[in-house]
Amino acid sequence: MGLTETLDEYFDVQEHGSSVRTELVAGVTTFLTMSYIVVVNPDILTAIPDVKPGIAIAGYSPGQVESMIAVVTLLAAAVATFVMAVYANRPFGQAPGLGLNAFFAFTVVGALGVPWQTALAAVVVEGIVFILLTAVGAREYVIRLFPEPVKFAVGTGIGLFLAIIGLQAMGIVVDDTATLVTLGAVAADPVAILSVLGLFLTFVLYARGVPGSILVGILGTSLVGWLLTTFGVVSPDAGLVAGSTTTTYDITPLAGAFVAGLGSVEAFSFALIVFTFFFVDFFDTAGTLVGVGQAGGFLDADGNLPDIDKPLMADAIGTTVGGMLGTSTVTTYIESAAGVEEGGRTGLTALVVSVLFLVSLAFVPLAAAIPQYASHIALVVIGVVMLGNVVDIDWSNITNTIPAGMTILVMPFTYSIAYGIAAGIVSYPVVKVAAGEYDEVRPGHWVLAAAFVVYFFVRTSGIIQSQV
Repeated sequence: MGLTETLDEYFDVQEHGSSVRTELVAGVTTFLTMSYIVVVNPDILTAIPDVKPGIAIAGYSPGQVESMIAVVTLLAAAVATFVMAVYANRPFGQAPGLGLNAFFAFTVVGALGVPWQTALAAVVVEGIVFILLTAVGAREYVIRLFPEPVKFAVGTGIGLFLAIIGLQAMGIVVDDTATLVTLGAVAADPVAILSVLGLFLTFVLYARGVPGSILVGILGTSLVGWLLTTFGVVSPDAGLVAGSTTTTYDITPLAGAFVAGLGSVEAFSFALIVFTFFFVDFFDTAGTLVGVGQAGGFLDADGNLPDIDKPLMADAIGTTVGGMLGTSTVTTYIESAAGVEEGGRTGLTALVVSVLFLVSLAFVPLAAAIPQYASHIALVVIGVVMLGNVVDIDWSNITNTIPAGMTILVMPFTYSIAYGIAAGIVSYPVVKVAAGEYDEVRPGHWVLAAAFVVYFFVRTSGIIQSQV
């Protein structure tokens, strides 16, 4: 039996309506769209004296620490995604999450003054709690409590979220002091022009059903960008994420550092930090699994992802291993939707992503070779495609419209999957009771709504700061 037949049989590729070739292309596509984290994560987590907080190790320069974190990021992503591949058999990529790494560095370590070792300990504890809750089915139970209109709205909300991230990286959408966002100076920006052309090339290929169209769009735009850089039309740094060019493979100062952090802060404050990591990661992961699952046609008639406990366990193991190695919380990436739209349906897609993360160890940071204005084209394409999920929502019932609409709107405007889910979950029982539809509301809906209210109170009231 050849390698192709072995992979086909192990991952049940044909049974899932895919092929080994399609899975390989999907894996490369997902990797390219999420590989930016290899340099973004170290940049966020590394402390620079008098500039920003984060992880600082005595005797090592910020550049050396950044290189260590890059290696740890690759290892954590590879391990978590490998578990996703071989255990869960789902095409989802995993890596240290954006937002959670910023909370780690700027809030926990910076604003609260908690030692970075203690912050890593909180990540490890969070991961262990996740493993235990997943093992007993508690996480799956909570996700199944999500109201149906919220489940079906998550995919559309994620689509808008992906689109605005992609358009911003491409220079099409920029910030504005008067209107928050506005159209960028596209005609005067070679990068934006190239991005628009690359985007429409990808749209054309996708519309014609060309296999690997998103991957072709990313690589084609990157190639043209490199050529324009050679002729001085595009800046050499355009679209590239700042990152260290040195490589420090000795991660011993980071790996296991969480042990020293245990007991370094008052217990109640430590519990609140764990709670915050836990809460955001829980609902970010849940939303991503449901939203990307919807895009891939994985959900059942009730909007549930079958055997969701397996990808949840992969996420929990990834977070625990990541914290032990020395990085912030690992989570499932919404960029996985790019590979799913390319036809990825099994863990073989995730296996390709995992292998590419390992291969990248030889080229730290490999992700810098693909400019964001090219890789993020995929996010806009997938964002547009995922808007089609909105048809699954029963818009004729206002008690479904309100929670679904709040989920969709809040998600991109707050840059958070968890906040969008929160808006939908909190509003669902309120409007159902107001309309007299008492039989549609379960006690668990009220518990989830109350939990979100408590979470936002803790996050915005300064309770954590006052305890440190």
